Amino acid sequence: MSESRPGGSGPRSEQFLRDPYPVYARLRADAAVHRFGDLNGMQSWFVAGYGDVREALSDRRLAKDPRRPGAPRRRQLSGRTHPLARNMLSTDPPDHTRLRRLVSRAFTPRRIEERLRPRVQQITDRLLDAIGAGGEVDLIDGLAFPLPVTVICELLGVPSEDRDQFRAWSDTMITPDVSPGADERRMAAGAAMRGYLSDLTAARRPGVRADLPEDEQPDLISVLIAARDGADALSEVELISTLVLLLIAGHETTVNLISVGMLALLQHPDQLRLLRERPELGAVAVEELLRFTSPVQRASFRYASEEIEIGGVTIPSGAMVSLGIASGNRDGSHFAEPDRLDITRADNPHLAFGHGIHFCLGAPLARQEGQIAFASLLRQFSGIELAVPAAELRWRPGLLRGLIELPLRLTV
Repeated sequence: MSESRPGGSGPRSEQFLRDPYPVYARLRADAAVHRFGDLNGMQSWFVAGYGDVREALSDRRLAKDPRRPGAPRRRQLSGRTHPLARNMLSTDPPDHTRLRRLVSRAFTPRRIEERLRPRVQQITDRLLDAIGAGGEVDLIDGLAFPLPVTVICELLGVPSEDRDQFRAWSDTMITPDVSPGADERRMAAGAAMRGYLSDLTAARRPGVRADLPEDEQPDLISVLIAARDGADALSEVELISTLVLLLIAGHETTVNLISVGMLALLQHPDQLRLLRERPELGAVAVEELLRFTSPVQRASFRYASEEIEIGGVTIPSGAMVSLGIASGNRDGSHFAEPDRLDITRADNPHLAFGHGIHFCLGAPLARQEGQIAFASLLRQFSGIELAVPAAELRWRPGLLRGLIELPLRLTV
């Protein structure tokens, strides 16, 4: 057990944001589980190794529901006004089982492949045509953001022309900020998104036919409204909280997969060249980029609902536990040459989408968007290179590891 924080560079430093993996390697070498002092009066622990992280992701004793007796920070997430108060990610069975079942049919691999692939390709082609060639472009503004946010907006039934507003709200809500007024800004962004979606569902509800099967509903908002009004009811808080989660999770991680994944390929030109030469490696390459870049660095909020042992360390009831997904994905005890990008890596049970009952529901869609984005970029542009030195790129802090922008020069 260790009680030091992750590395002398600190989790908010530019050095750590640019390359956190040496810090994770030192943590794994030092101990399986680390205590990082107290957070808001609660013990805080970090799990570093692949096996322990994977096992903990499936351990029901690590709870998520802030309303359960003994849960820390209960008042922060359990109120009706919090935009993420009641959704799949912040509940435990049986509520989690009910909420996930209501949403899951819209994200089946078959539905994603048969219904969405042509549309995802169409959106990608349109965005790349708009980018053109011969100049400098920010890949995030040009493709990595508008592709997934347009897809999730269409899937939900939210006007995609409002996507820039969603992006601003989402950035404010999920980006750690300790500057004066940050809490107020986060609350205002959450309230604005919640109000927008409340108005949208209120306007949509009179036209929703509860008698239609789920696969005949025009969009997921209609599916959830019908479910809320049916026997397997969603409360108003659950409905809006679920929509907020789907909007944020439906684009944020894919933005980072496409942008940071492209940066990784540019920094490993042999792998970029191999992907150009062998486009059939696209699906395997995306899995490796998910492992190598880990768009989600740490799993979301969990706490020990009872005393629990992880990696030989006893964690007391009520303590917060952070599961190091990115650290596990670079664990040499599980992955051969973990710090080498290898787009032919076949045996790749990475943790990028989590594990257990909270495994990412949108994984099939994120995989598809990544495969189409990389294949289309390499097909349309014969030359792709960084427009600035990699050391000048700016990174976003937080659970999600992503770039603020990725300036590229593209040639056909």
